[in-house]
Amino acid sequence: MARVGVLLLNLGGPERIEDVGPFLYNLFSDPEIIRLPIPALVKPLAWLISTQRSKKSQQAYRSIGGGSPLRRITEQQARELQSQLRQKGIDATSYVAMRYWHPFTECAVADIKADDINQVVVLPLYPHFSISTSGSSFRQLQRLRNADPDFQKLPIRCIRSWYDQPGYIKSMANLIAEEIQLCDTPEQAHVFFSAHGVPKSYVEEAGDPYQKEIEACTSLIMNELLDLLGHHNPSSLAYQSRVGPEEWLQPYTEDVLEELGRVGVADLVVVPISFVSEHIETLQEMDIEYHEIAKKYGITNFRRVRALDTYMPFIEGLADLVSECLDGPEIDLNEAAMLPDKVKLYPQEKWQWGWNNSSEVWNGRVAMIVFISFLLELFIGKGPLHMLGLI
Repeated sequence: MARVGVLLLNLGGPERIEDVGPFLYNLFSDPEIIRLPIPALVKPLAWLISTQRSKKSQQAYRSIGGGSPLRRITEQQARELQSQLRQKGIDATSYVAMRYWHPFTECAVADIKADDINQVVVLPLYPHFSISTSGSSFRQLQRLRNADPDFQKLPIRCIRSWYDQPGYIKSMANLIAEEIQLCDTPEQAHVFFSAHGVPKSYVEEAGDPYQKEIEACTSLIMNELLDLLGHHNPSSLAYQSRVGPEEWLQPYTEDVLEELGRVGVADLVVVPISFVSEHIETLQEMDIEYHEIAKKYGITNFRRVRALDTYMPFIEGLADLVSECLDGPEIDLNEAAMLPDKVKLYPQEKWQWGWNNSSEVWNGRVAMIVFISFLLELFIGKGPLHMLGLI
């Protein structure tokens, strides 16, 4: 029997306050996040941005207990998934590969090779494909594979996205239904889906399928809810976590909250549609920031649906995904990272300042200009900072 390695891909997050700065540095050091015409400037700029951003990010993490629970939850998901697969008769071992914090993808690959795995199934813990999440993780894994002859020998199958997987849809509907039934008037409770946003250019210029997959997913969940509850609830979809001056997918979460308050919505059931684990966006952005905004606009009953975490029907759905992947056609890393039509991985192919989305990404166009101006002034030996006696 083949020994199967199931590689779970996720972003990662700082587990302690002192990890915040290094985590941000890793994030901004990624050349796929910061696009500069001079690659040598990426790491100095990453240092500058992470230094400036750390204090604000540390405050956010302190508000949720001092660090991200993402690693702990993801490792729990991996253990539960491994158990489910073995119950199905699949000799599987699960591994966690984080993009920007421990355990890094390199460590997971080393463990897979040490365990004499015969084939690998790559499962991103992002239900909806985006070039900046699943796509970036697939490309990182491909780089490691290209540089490692032993790793190249391992057959790899990839699950590209799974926004319509029945176990996932049913799990989301079940958890939403629990909150709806706790409302004063369940039939009138407004289901508010909030997804992590991406820059609009990703969808319109790069052909990212993320928005279409989010919209299709919410429709499937609402249909499942109708079957569960026997009544149709009103619903909305918005996008959160935008950063920087670039236009992102709309409508924005805070704007929809204002509108829902204006029309008199009292019972609001908030759904973290693009997140399968509790982390900074759910625990701090939703539970604290957006809760305060909702109260400001008169929404008196703000009920946030808990993340899936290790909810057993969800884990069973993941096990079904892996099983079906092993039985289906092989999708390799290159194919998994591609976009369906334009096959354009970067919106910035016509080069521009900026970088892609993440909960922690601060779009520092101004910081870039200031930093490069600072470097130029150091080389030239004159300028406003010299005039002020600062350097």
